[in-house]
Amino acid sequence: MHARVLILGAGFGGLELATTLSEGLGEDAGVVIIDRSDAFVFGYSKLDVMFGRVRPEEIRLPYADFVKPGVRLLRETVTAIEPESRRVTTEQGVHEGDVLVVALGADYDFEATPGLAEGENEFYSVAGAERLREILPTFTEGRAVVGVCGAPFKCPPAPSEAALLLHDFLTERGVRDACEITLVMPFGTPVPPSPDTSAALLEAFAERGIAFVPERRVRAFDTSRAVVVLDDDQELPCDLFLGVPRHRAPDVVVASGMAEDGYVPVDSRTLATRFPDVYAVGDVATPGTPKAGVFSEGAARVVAAQLLARMDAGPEPLPYDGRGSCYVEFGAGRIGRVDVDFLSGPKPTGTFQEPSLELVAEKRAFGSSRRARWFGR
Repeated sequence: MHARVLILGAGFGGLELATTLSEGLGEDAGVVIIDRSDAFVFGYSKLDVMFGRVRPEEIRLPYADFVKPGVRLLRETVTAIEPESRRVTTEQGVHEGDVLVVALGADYDFEATPGLAEGENEFYSVAGAERLREILPTFTEGRAVVGVCGAPFKCPPAPSEAALLLHDFLTERGVRDACEITLVMPFGTPVPPSPDTSAALLEAFAERGIAFVPERRVRAFDTSRAVVVLDDDQELPCDLFLGVPRHRAPDVVVASGMAEDGYVPVDSRTLATRFPDVYAVGDVATPGTPKAGVFSEGAARVVAAQLLARMDAGPEPLPYDGRGSCYVEFGAGRIGRVDVDFLSGPKPTGTFQEPSLELVAEKRAFGSSRRARWFGR
């Protein structure tokens, strides 16, 4: 099958790219998206599942509902990528495109951390969130560790959010005094680009008795001895482990020869790879921004603008600015926001918006607007 634009992956980047091209070109868009899953899930909704705030089936947005003029979404698994020819093989056949956009995200490397098991003690997959939803009510006393196993990782504020929400969960059940919570992060502060956000989080940790261990990652979870082992061989007693697995580019991307040091290098202004007419957006790429949906979405818009301009269907595109906003749950029903700029200055900067009920509504509107834009509901 030949496509004008062949997109691998239907996450934030793939969905936004296809939608923008459809808006600009209509039935002539000639877009084919390939994804192995049958539904889209907002990453932040996994915390809602883990803490029992929503049912697992409520967070799924079936790809069958993604219907756009000039776009076909195929449920297939990519088995080989040939970037020189923009040729892609799946278990269903071969696809070629005039333009290839790789947006396959980052996979989780569970085996890289001994003791970390998919669906057992990690909360970054849907399966893990569902499993921990059943485990958390049984935790009534002991020591809990929220720990990051490697960087970079998706949604940098998420481990901090998990620790704060765990505090609320245990408090509501009347067992917080019998439990300890420790957060292990590979950074010196919770959100390095924004000192104000980091200060607010550290204050929240102190108020709630959450211990923060900076500049360390979890190397192993020894279940037989109930300890978390850090990368400096320090051991933390642990009765409940909520782990963030190490990330890596999908095997098929590494095998294609596109990756360097684990991910696909791109021109930070255009998201172009070293292969002609091949782009990479989202968590699989390294444009100099965090691995978060809002940055994938912004990068996709930049690629779409370039393609539309090339087809005389849009104005001259602006370069990718690396700007985005991330919502941060502080617990107690409050949400803050950090607005970050990664590419326009000499170093990343961030502006903090204090937690408020207004930002709770704003985060809800962020999700509902994407649902309506991509899935029509």
